[in-house]
Amino acid sequence: MKFSGTYTRRLVIGAVASAGMMMSAGMAMADTIKVAGIFTLPVEQQWISRIHLALNAAKDRGEIEYVFSENVANTDYERVMREYAEQGVQLIVGEVFGLERAARKVAADYPETAFLMGSSFEPAAPNFSVFDNFIHEPSYLSGMVAGSATKSNVIGMVGGYAIPEVNRLMQAFMAGAREVNPDVKFLVNFLDSWYDPPKAKESAFAMMDAGADVMYAERFGVSDAAVERGMKAIGNVIDTAADYPNTILASALWHMETTVDTAIANVAGGTFEAADYSQYSYMAHGGGSLVMDSALVSDDMVAKVIAREAEIKSGKFEVVVNNERPVSDK
Repeated sequence: MKFSGTYTRRLVIGAVASAGMMMSAGMAMADTIKVAGIFTLPVEQQWISRIHLALNAAKDRGEIEYVFSENVANTDYERVMREYAEQGVQLIVGEVFGLERAARKVAADYPETAFLMGSSFEPAAPNFSVFDNFIHEPSYLSGMVAGSATKSNVIGMVGGYAIPEVNRLMQAFMAGAREVNPDVKFLVNFLDSWYDPPKAKESAFAMMDAGADVMYAERFGVSDAAVERGMKAIGNVIDTAADYPNTILASALWHMETTVDTAIANVAGGTFEAADYSQYSYMAHGGGSLVMDSALVSDDMVAKVIAREAEIKSGKFEVVVNNERPVSDK
């Protein structure tokens, strides 16, 4: 199964069929269930788009009825949760990083409703499950690509906020780059914004002026700067290579299908309970993959990445989860 690209130039590794697709192939659900998505950002935003994509896929298969609210302010989030619960929605999906206490209070008030929420904290019985973007494994692989590509031995990294969900991906990327290039140095900056392409672009230009010739594009705007300067970039969460020709070496992709489909199956089967769904973002479950441009990455490095990916999926090699804030090298 391919999540994106083709096998002529765009080489995808780490992708497997989702739980929902496997379930659809083997058996049909008795009834569709009602699912609502509540998002604090537009559904086009990188992180949110992966959840929205997975829920729409389940809708297209006829497994769920899906409605959503986007751009919901933190001050309105609790109200929207309650409205969906009162309407009889059986599964509510969203992210509650800035409003943990309020969201968990709502879940406690509606024990018959299943909640699956992006969160840095633990699940709460009986019905509040959590997930997170654990794509540190493909991020490590993308770091290997970057480490082998830099000629100046300087890589620039522009992130949104220095929170665990971002830090772990950047740390894994740095570790992967150092595996293949011990001499590489990093320039790191955080924008303190989830969406500010002009500021991200400005930060990327400053890093290039300081010697960076490969950029880690955790935020939109960085790849635009790479195109203008003729530099290379590494993508994150989604594949933007088509928008930046001859620029994106590789991207660590997040796939929410297995997470979402597992929750849907549990609700439909009456077995949903509070659990941590983060494992389903790992490569072994198809939650993460790497896409490389074989026209920009050497055959030797492609082979090394594929070999390391196999070791990750088999459990022979573990990518360490490091949630500490990454910093520039002295």
